[in-house]
Amino acid sequence: MQNIDFSKVKLFLSDVDGVLTDGSMYYSESGDELKKFCVYDGMGFQLLQKTGVKVGILTTEDRKLNRRRAKKLGLDFDFHGVKDKLSIAQNLCNDLGISLNEMAYIGDDVNCLALLEKVGIAACPMNAMPKIKAVSGIIHLQKKGGEGAVREFVELIMSL
Repeated sequence: MQNIDFSKVKLFLSDVDGVLTDGSMYYSESGDELKKFCVYDGMGFQLLQKTGVKVGILTTEDRKLNRRRAKKLGLDFDFHGVKDKLSIAQNLCNDLGISLNEMAYIGDDVNCLALLEKVGIAACPMNAMPKIKAVSGIIHLQKKGGEGAVREFVELIMSL
């Protein structure tokens, strides 16, 4: 891995579908939508928060179950129904008085591309789309989305 200064990270955001989940959508016969989240990722957010890093999710989907997961984890930020992730992240950084260079982000698909290209530290799960894997300087994690990829990234950040 290239020399990355993880100590500059003040904000950590993650995509949801394909990162915190395996990207699958499960539907019951009665129409309920279900998603499987990895508890290791949830603990990763909490461990990072304890170091003073602000954490959150940034997702294109606007689903109650994503909101419930964010609330359960006690995230500092949760953005839902986002079409322009880069704009939301830039505004949040401005509000926090930090730059995008002090932000780490993990994403897996083209709706994350613009943000991944601008943040200080970018990562993707092993099963990310090829266009995402091709982002200059992106960290290629060993875990797939929904299988602890966020926790793996958090542990890298915390390994100062």
